[in-house]
Amino acid sequence: MASGVKPRVKAPKTAAAGETVTIKTLISHKMESGQRKNKDGSAIPRSIINRFTCEFNGQSVIDIKMEPAISTNPYFEFEAVVPEAGDFKFTWYDDDGSVYEDMKSVAIA
Repeated sequence: MASGVKPRVKAPKTAAAGETVTIKTLISHKMESGQRKNKDGSAIPRSIINRFTCEFNGQSVIDIKMEPAISTNPYFEFEAVVPEAGDFKFTWYDDDGSVYEDMKSVAIA
């Protein structure tokens, strides 16, 4: 597991049934592309978040594959429809096999 990795999510706590809501995610990660070299000239190994997914009550909302050109601390903002009360599950997949998760519940107002 990479050190200092911290996922953050902003999602509304309530929404009307059928409402489209804005979700913002950020994960603190150095995102090393594998193309740089260290002081002794050897390549610094690639270490990136290579995939991000979001599900609502088990249904896929978004699935993003990331490549080495993605910036440090990747930020995503997207919209999702909230058909009913439930849980958003956010998952980030790291090259080293680590998986970082966060959950946000949404109630119907």
